[in-house]
Amino acid sequence: MTPLATRRVLHGPSPEPRRRNSALGLTAICLGFLMITLDATIVNVALGPITAELGGSLAAAQWIVNGYTLGFASLLLSAGALADRVGARTGFLIGVGVFAVGSATCSAAFSLPMLIASRLLQGLGAAWLMPCSLALIAHTFSRLEERRRALAIWGGVSGIGLACGPVLGGILTSLISWRAIFLVNIPVAAIAGRLLVSHVQETPRHRHPLDVPGQVLAMVALSLLTGGFVIAGQDGWGSGLSLALLTAGAIGALAFIAAERAAANPLVDPELFRSRSFSVSVTIGMIFNFCLYGSLFCLSIDMHQTHGLDALNTGLALLPVTVVTGGAALGSGRAVRRFGEWPVMLTGLAAGVLAAVLVALNGTHGPLWLLVGSSLPLGATALVMPAMTAVAIGSAAPHRIGLASGILNAARQTGGALGVAVLGALLSEHGNQVALHLAFVVIACAYTAGLVLAVAGQRETGDLPWSTSSP
Repeated sequence: MTPLATRRVLHGPSPEPRRRNSALGLTAICLGFLMITLDATIVNVALGPITAELGGSLAAAQWIVNGYTLGFASLLLSAGALADRVGARTGFLIGVGVFAVGSATCSAAFSLPMLIASRLLQGLGAAWLMPCSLALIAHTFSRLEERRRALAIWGGVSGIGLACGPVLGGILTSLISWRAIFLVNIPVAAIAGRLLVSHVQETPRHRHPLDVPGQVLAMVALSLLTGGFVIAGQDGWGSGLSLALLTAGAIGALAFIAAERAAANPLVDPELFRSRSFSVSVTIGMIFNFCLYGSLFCLSIDMHQTHGLDALNTGLALLPVTVVTGGAALGSGRAVRRFGEWPVMLTGLAAGVLAAVLVALNGTHGPLWLLVGSSLPLGATALVMPAMTAVAIGSAAPHRIGLASGILNAARQTGGALGVAVLGALLSEHGNQVALHLAFVVIACAYTAGLVLAVAGQRETGDLPWSTSSP
């Protein structure tokens, strides 16, 4: 027997070229990520038909959106640590399975409680997928430039998912049914799982102790705060129930902080926050999703209720913004490689400030075309996410990447849930036209705060392995 034949008997067939395996593996990772970003926006244009069929008000629409983001945000911190314990590939497959089941039950929902519960299940699956996808990219692409390129593609897919959501949702809802927007996830999940098993290796396992009290307190605090804001919008800011929930949520948040400081193995590792770059990127992540989810929710509701657009026409009205979003997402990787993470992040945040100011000035009483034109710069905020993600995971040690990505994305999804709740509360209390003005004033202030933080973060890049001075 020849040496080559002996090798094949003992070790199996020779592996396929690394480049092909890496490309197919990245495809699997990006497909999983595409599902969770697509579902963050695809449902917005279908809220009218959903509530018309299943019953409910604007508050119900908020819970349909926030059921997903609450499940997503509440488990992300633990999912990051669990990804390190069970292996990122195993965790990714768990997430794909849970997300597919949640999507199937969403499409079959016969009541609002069932739909909201199914959206929560989708969010739990997404919580597994997000940190695992980043950990798999870091494990698969060890070289600096390869990893940067992979993260740029990953971030671009995110932007495409966010951009395509309203248009695809409008088309499917108008031509088939709102239930079809959830069914599209099932074949995507099957393809992603098959490619992942074939072309992605498992990551090393690290047994980090789990902080169960911290996880419970995080879930309780976030749920109470979100519920308080939603009910404030429905019953008024002076409502006894909303004040009680907001107070209890604030107490829960303080209890979480105290518990994390006292825990031997905290859910949120304070060591990560010793890097200013990580702290700033996490805070910007929360602001970014607060503005992104809140603005898309408000624009969709305004176009449906104030301008009388159906699901398809709402999606088409948002098409110009989605085209800019897709272009910015696709170009973000090249921009980061040329200019560095911080300048690209600053550009995206500045575009958000410009768009929010324009909508606040022109979107209240003007015609639809002026509202659409004013919102165009929102698409350029897609530049922020890949750069922000690169800074965050570049600030963490290799064995803490799963936890670091979990913290970053928990902050982002928390911001998204609060954005829909807070800005939705303004929308419902003051009436749609005035509310759109007030909501985008808040969004402009939030983006401005993100700009200030990014300027401060740019001054400290010495702790970044991916500093912009790298060759």
